[in-house]
This record gives sequence, structure tokens and C-alpha cells, in this order.
Amino acid sequence: MRRILGTLTSVALLFTPGIGMAQTAPSQVSEFNGADVSLKFPPPVESRNAMAVSSQHFATQAGVDIMAAGGNAIDAAVAIGYALAVTHPCCGNIGGGGFATIHLANGKDTFINFREKAPAAASANMYLDDKGNVIPNLSLHGYKAVGVPGSVMGFERMLTKYGTKTRAEVMAPAIKLAADGYKLDEGDVRTYGFAAAEFAKEPNVAAVFLNNGQPWKVGENLVQKNLAATLREISAKGPDVFYKGDIAERVVAAMKANGGLVTMKDFADFTVTEGDPLRCSYRGYNIISSPPPSSGGASMCEIFNILSGYPMDKMPVHSAKSIHLMVEAMRHAYVDRNFSLGDPVFVKNPLDKLLSAKHAAAIRAKIDPVKATPSSEVKIGTVPHESDQTTHYSVVDKFGNAVSVTYTINGGFGSGVIAGDTGFFLNNEMDDFTSKVGAPNLFGLVQGESNAIAPGKRPLSSMSPTLVTKNGKVMMVIGSPGGSRIITITLESILNVIDHNMDIKAAVDTPRIHHQWMPDTVYAEDNAMTPAVRKELEAAGYKFTSGRPWGSAEGIIIGTKDGKRILYGANDARATAGAAIGN
Repeated sequence: MRRILGTLTSVALLFTPGIGMAQTAPSQVSEFNGADVSLKFPPPVESRNAMAVSSQHFATQAGVDIMAAGGNAIDAAVAIGYALAVTHPCCGNIGGGGFATIHLANGKDTFINFREKAPAAASANMYLDDKGNVIPNLSLHGYKAVGVPGSVMGFERMLTKYGTKTRAEVMAPAIKLAADGYKLDEGDVRTYGFAAAEFAKEPNVAAVFLNNGQPWKVGENLVQKNLAATLREISAKGPDVFYKGDIAERVVAAMKANGGLVTMKDFADFTVTEGDPLRCSYRGYNIISSPPPSSGGASMCEIFNILSGYPMDKMPVHSAKSIHLMVEAMRHAYVDRNFSLGDPVFVKNPLDKLLSAKHAAAIRAKIDPVKATPSSEVKIGTVPHESDQTTHYSVVDKFGNAVSVTYTINGGFGSGVIAGDTGFFLNNEMDDFTSKVGAPNLFGLVQGESNAIAPGKRPLSSMSPTLVTKNGKVMMVIGSPGGSRIITITLESILNVIDHNMDIKAAVDTPRIHHQWMPDTVYAEDNAMTPAVRKELEAAGYKFTSGRPWGSAEGIIIGTKDGKRILYGANDARATAGAAIGN
């Protein structure tokens, strides 16, 4: 059994040629950005049987242990989901919701939607003052920011329909981690340290996530007795205790005491849906991803469709030309995302148009071959358009099942509140709705009426749990946290493998770029391009914003070695507490 913990990679540097999804030996990648700057990455983890990758190594291990005990990838995914709620509570959760894209050994692909819902008392203008202005932080902090959580019911659907283990078996690792505690490493401590000042504002939060009022230190043991008790209740009694019983009652009591809107009826009325994933193709590979209320699959597929008209595989990684084309494709796809998509129960999503070859061709016709297009000229009503704090994990088993899960409580540690002694953070998912048309949300997204708040509605998401197949067989499992950047993180990871023949470790570690229409800037990680490339793009009209690394793509590639099936797993180096572990 092997694992690689996420570690910050040196950015001085040669691409390791990829195992990739190609079945023939890949060509040597000798250039990065068309210059003599190189990035060196460690090799991916290899396994013949099973593989799990997540942003927290204890959670990854929980899933691998379940598969070693005979469980399948779905059992492991549920075990990891609950374990992340203990070991990665900024993002992993039972107080939030998400999506799972699943490929079963029998060939079936399915998508499970356990995204949060707005409470019945929610309204379109609930975060505006009497002058129609957004009230700062009201959709972000405290009980009024909370949507009805979906993770517990989502995990139950996955387990009872497609798993083989009991609820008690898959939850046991999480319960043990909460009751006995787990030793904190540098990545854990850094995550908690970011929110230490916020923890101090809530006594029941500070009692657990601060150590006698001080931030936790590396090597110390974090115990969560209240969370352990909540998980034991769920394990013994199932989701009813969460949605109709004692746990819901305690959350609702805190809501009533603190101005929140979620009621017992909201909990009882929550539903999980299941249906077909969204599909498209790119250079002979099939992309299987999340449909609305996720915008992830649709936006990625729109970008893939646009880029399919260009020889991206012939361009150096992050050369001026390749960045120009990627950014222009992103710009157009995000304006469609922000104004055309929403919960399909409430709005009609024009997917046939957005994912058509005709739409992609019309966008390509609008892209200047060398100059940036101002976002002010790319908007709804103009042809061709119609009028970081999540977590992802990937699992593949020896039976042929593959699971890609992305779930969230939205902002880091969600709304920042824990209801009484329940032990888990509640989400601030209501901020993912459009509080006001034209006003940016937490992630800077400027959105339209399609994503307006309504009772029982699910907010539009960027989560993109994705599978890539060829000839009916899964070749790649991928996804990431990152708010509005999830789409481009997942997209670039796939492009790195398909177009640039990288192995999975290089694909997820490579520095990233991002553009989301508004604000009209290209976000770029350090070393995402050479100074010469940046200068050339600035001359073409691009503006850049440099910042700290974002996201945490957790990926698996299924390939062949010596004529036999082999799994290659990689934890993103940005998630220093994470791990890829094979069995």
C-alpha cells in the first residue's frame, strides 16, 4: 500500500512526460510556456487494484481500508465523505451538499444530486436593504446564510443503491477519528489557522477548533466528541434522525434562536435526485460530468467544444496562443453559465443550444486570433449568447466502479456556525444564489435571474465531478474544489492529459489560469507563464491578477503497464494534508 502526501512542489522545474490516457508511449514535453522554464513533479502513485485520492490523508485511508475489506468504490466514497467531515471540516461536511458522478462495473453511468435547497421562507430579495442594495455578509455569515443540507441523504442514496457494506461499516472510520481524535499535520493546521479569528466569535466553535483559545499546532490531537455523537446517531438510525429527528430539531432550535430560516418541514421535505450525467466529447474522449443545477459539466463542455476547433495539442503548454484561446473560450462559456443556467426544476436550461457545434462555431467566429475581447462586449443579448472552499475526491476499485464526488459547505467552514452541540459546521450556500442581478458573490461571479433565490430551489453550482472515458472504459476520474474556478481547474487537468500527454501528477500540479467573464481579468498562479508570454498577452489587451494557488484537483488515471491494468493516482500538491493511496 503506497501513498504520496501532498507537498508543495518546487517551481524551478521539467515536465515528466505523461502516462496519460494515450495507450502508446507519450512524446517528451521539453518546453513549458514555449520557453526554457521547466517544472518538476514527483511521479503519481501506482496500484494494480484500487485507488483513492482526497484532500486529507486520514479520509483517503478510510476509503482504501473499506476497499481492502472487500467494499467497492461506492462504499469507499461514502466512507471518505464522512471521514472528511471530521478531518477536513472547512470543506468536507454533513452540513452541506454536493454531487456524485458514478460509473458502475456493469457499464451504467449515473449522477446523484444532493445539492442543498433554499428554505421555504427564502425570497429573492432577502439579502437586500430597503434601498435594494446587498447587505454585506448576510448571505455569508450566520444562520440566515444556511440552506438545507443534503450530504447525509446523498451518501445514503449512494450506499443503499450501489454499495455493498452497511452504514455502520462505512461510518466507523469517521466515528473513530472524531471520538479518538487525529494528529494534525502542517496542512491541517494551516487550514484551521486561516479561520482562527472567526472561530473565536462562536463559543461552541472555539471550544473545539481552538486549543484553550489558541490555534492548534502540528502534532496535536484534535478530538470532536459532539461530532462523534452525531455520527453515531446517523450510523444507528439512518438519515431520518438527521432530517426528521433529534439532529434536525437541534439545528432548527438554533435557527429560531439566531434568525435562521430552516424549519423542520424544510428538513423533512429535502430530496435527493438521480439521473443521467451530462456528456460531450473532446478529441475522441468522452467527458461525463455534472448537469444542472451544476454549471460545471455544461461550462466545461462548451469550452471543450470551442477549443476542439483549434490545434491545442500542437501548442506548447501555456504559450501565448494557447492561453489566449483558453481565456476567450472561458470568457464566453462563463457569460452563458452566469445568465442562462439554474436549477432545472425552476428554469429551462438551454443545453441543446449551449452545447451545440453551431454555438461553438459562432463563438470561434467572434474570437480575434490575436487580441483579447473585452468582457463588456461579451454579454447576454449579444450574438452568440442568449438574453475556494469545497472538496473533491476520486475513487476506483478493482471491480470496475469509479466515483467522482465534489461536495461543499461553500465558504471556508461555511456560515461559521455550529448548531448547539451537533458538532458540524452549517453551510452558507445561499450566497451561491443571485442576491442581486449584477452584484458579485463570494467568488466574484456576476449572475442573472435564472439563479435567483426561490423557496425549495437549489443554487447554481460550479462543482464538476467528472469521468473521462474512451471506448466505453473509464480512463480518468477528476474534480476539484475552488468555487467558480472549479470548472477551469477540472478542465485544465483534462486538457493537460489529453492535449499535452502529462501524467496525472503533472496534470493536477501544473500552475493554472482562470477567467470567468467578470471581473475582466486573467487570474494566474505563480509560474503559470513566463514573463515573456505575459508581456505578449498584455500587449494583446489582457489584464492579469496574480495570486496564491487555488483549488485541489484529486485525480486518477486508469491505464496499462506491461499489458495489465494499472491505476495512477495523484493528490494535488496544493492540498498538503491530502494523499493518493493505492491498495
